[in-house]
Amino acid sequence: MRLTIINQFYKPDISPTAQLAASLAEHRVKLKDEVRIIASAGGYVPQEVAAEPSMFDNPRIHRIWSPNLGKSSKLRRCIDYGVFYLLAAWNVAILPRQDIIIALTTPPFIVWAALLHKFLHPWTRVILWNMDCYPEAAERTGVLRDGSRASRFMRWMNRKLFGRIDHLIVLDSAMRDLLLSQYSPPRRPVPSTIIPNWEPAAMFPLVREKRRWAEAEKLGLSDQFVVLYLGNTGYGHQFETVLDAAEQLRDEKVTFFFVGGGSRWDDIRRDAEKRGLGNVLMHGYVPKEETPTVMAGADCALITLRDIVLGVMSPSKLHANLAAGLPILYVGPRGSNVDDAIVQFNCGASLRHGDVDGVVKFIRQLKADRARHLALRQAARAAFDAAYCDTHTLPAFDRVIDEVLRRRSEPPTARHEPSHKSDGGPIRMTSDATAPSGRAASDVA
Repeated sequence: MRLTIINQFYKPDISPTAQLAASLAEHRVKLKDEVRIIASAGGYVPQEVAAEPSMFDNPRIHRIWSPNLGKSSKLRRCIDYGVFYLLAAWNVAILPRQDIIIALTTPPFIVWAALLHKFLHPWTRVILWNMDCYPEAAERTGVLRDGSRASRFMRWMNRKLFGRIDHLIVLDSAMRDLLLSQYSPPRRPVPSTIIPNWEPAAMFPLVREKRRWAEAEKLGLSDQFVVLYLGNTGYGHQFETVLDAAEQLRDEKVTFFFVGGGSRWDDIRRDAEKRGLGNVLMHGYVPKEETPTVMAGADCALITLRDIVLGVMSPSKLHANLAAGLPILYVGPRGSNVDDAIVQFNCGASLRHGDVDGVVKFIRQLKADRARHLALRQAARAAFDAAYCDTHTLPAFDRVIDEVLRRRSEPPTARHEPSHKSDGGPIRMTSDATAPSGRAASDVA
């Protein structure tokens, strides 16, 4: 089978979508697919790109030139996006006929490049692997004005593309409800599957040497209870409650350790400095292969989500933290993928913004009660093994691909009867476009 995956980033880039796309591509290569990758030569974080495989290797990686202007302004980001749109569309258009094209949402609407290929080769099937929702994410984070011309145009684009894709993969039920309630054609409901993001099980073996990060001792973390925030601090995250808790815990051996970057990074640094919070430490991104050692030195994982972005973004920090056996301290709305995991597997605390006392209480309890701390660690790892590792999620992708190929023999306008399938854990397949009431209207990571 010929399979193409389109995403702006691809490994060795450290972005979550780069790693996930590579995991899926390498898995399908093992199943004897002929896999191509359409990605940018630029990176989420500027870095040297390793020598590419030859054109005869599998997967075959097509790196598209990029001005790589970065994310310091909307204009720079839009120029990078625009170049990728144009060159990706050209590269996909000249490919030999593909059986399946899977397009992610970095950048938004790059799935149109896949639909161009489908226009040229009608038997090609297109799967949209949705990571974020636009224009909803931009509206709810204040980047776009609600109801603006740009927003209306994006919604029109969504309605058009949802009428043309063959399957939708989303990260949680809130995201599915939002998209299908607004964009799924009434006469041809879009089949959809919920598959959460994941980490490779091989990267987090159950029995392993607990090698701590080399920088931990230099930063004075050795005798601290470390609350780790690992990854992007973007528009979809909120930290006021966390910093208020850090202020209450400033005289105790508790350190809030931020490792990563993002649009909120400087805000957190300034706020912590203004409050004189010596128990808030910040360190830039680390290579993907080092993250297990960073987590090995932590006692608890912190994840936040703004209320207004429920359903349009889904925190990707959850899976690695569960793999490392870290109890999850989540501050955000109910109904997110993180809240679902905590409720289902009892692997941490799910708290709302403003509940400073709840955050402080949970940290103090873990610090004081070793038995409870150990039980939550074990529950976190059990959750990873049950639902958030590649050995569980990649077979779900295989089932989606098989189903899409099976339906290819049906006429393009055939209506699919709503179906509900369960693959265990949070993975669910449905072609029902009807959203449960009350979920989609209030819906990023």
